[in-house]
Amino acid sequence: MAFSAVEGREVSSVPKQQDVTKLIVATSIGNALEWYDIAVYGYFAIYVSKAFFPNDDPTTSLLLTFGTFGLSYLARPIGGVMLGAYADRYGRKASLMVSIVMMTFGTLSLALMPTYATIGLLAPIAVILARLVQGFSAGGEFGSSTAFLVEHMPHRRGFVASWQFASQGLSGLLASGFGAWLTSAMSPADLQSWGWRIPFLFGVLIGPIGIYIRNNIDDATAPPAAKHEPVVAKVFAEQKLRVLLGIGAIAVTTSVNYLIVYMPTYVVKTLKLAPSVGFLAALAAGVAVTLLPPIAGMISDRIGRTTHMIALCLLLLVSVFPAFLILTTTPTPMVILLVVLCLGAMKAIYFGPLAALMSELFPPATRATGLGLSYNIGVTIFGGMAPATMTWMGSFALFGDLAPGYYLTFCAVVSLCALVTIRQTSADDGFA
Repeated sequence: MAFSAVEGREVSSVPKQQDVTKLIVATSIGNALEWYDIAVYGYFAIYVSKAFFPNDDPTTSLLLTFGTFGLSYLARPIGGVMLGAYADRYGRKASLMVSIVMMTFGTLSLALMPTYATIGLLAPIAVILARLVQGFSAGGEFGSSTAFLVEHMPHRRGFVASWQFASQGLSGLLASGFGAWLTSAMSPADLQSWGWRIPFLFGVLIGPIGIYIRNNIDDATAPPAAKHEPVVAKVFAEQKLRVLLGIGAIAVTTSVNYLIVYMPTYVVKTLKLAPSVGFLAALAAGVAVTLLPPIAGMISDRIGRTTHMIALCLLLLVSVFPAFLILTTTPTPMVILLVVLCLGAMKAIYFGPLAALMSELFPPATRATGLGLSYNIGVTIFGGMAPATMTWMGSFALFGDLAPGYYLTFCAVVSLCALVTIRQTSADDGFA
């Protein structure tokens, strides 16, 4: 079986530099808003849990918070399929506009949500509903925006698609920067009372900017599927293996990403250190994830996606468990910062070619749907539930403080198997 990376027609002309920059900004800003909100929710989980999920047992309260974090991901595959099919039928831009409007609304809802002390049980219910809206909209974001980018620059897919993930790094950088600043500048009481809302309100400001920019771009990509074509049915009937391989390829990188989101909580709950230590470590990882993906994407355009990614996956496989042994036996601020920075750097270099690799698994007529489905299922299973899974694993003596190390090792094995399979089945198509 061979996967074709060139089924259907795609744009062959080379966009001008100013057009490329505008396209990257327009498509990446929605992805940035999505991951900014995810990072803020994860970084401020301790404060969110006390505001909306109060409980006599702090661990139970935190599990409810992270459970809601993971629950929202159940809406992601649905959004990926529905908005992806919409993009394949009516164009990428149309779907991108819907997703960013819904995402902005969800972020605004969380920023202004009354607490449990004010409205009782309605508070956690409203938080869950807001997270489901965000999950649905975010589900359609990746497939449509990645398809948009690679179809405008098919000759530099690795580089142009890598900005999807560089924007995630920038989001993490902003979110962790807010965390480091607020935990240092505000009293714990003020931070719990109202300070945690500040980064959410900042995220709301990104939405109108993204809406304006996206509304002023031209959608000159490959013609999408015919409006009467059963896009979703075709993906499920003919492209199941492609979807499964996309899910596997993203497992290790999304699990590392959510480990970084989980780090401020891990530092406080497990290592018993100040929250600012976890935020500074996440900030360092955010720098790596912002700067390195475009470089990795360019390298993959030259040497091939799977060659690049298998090497990084092997490096992650042999590194994650020793990293957590060091972290738990020598939990000093400098060690935590260096370990998280190294994990973030390896993740970033693996991350760079991933969007291009996944886009090449699907032909243009079903690309947004296939991307949205595989990406969101992978992120839901291995990423969205990761904080709750690691918190739960840590409650067992068998795993203890090393629970994240066990979890990441498992995810690395899953991704390695997927990448080897992609390489074996698609070498003839020239992107392995």
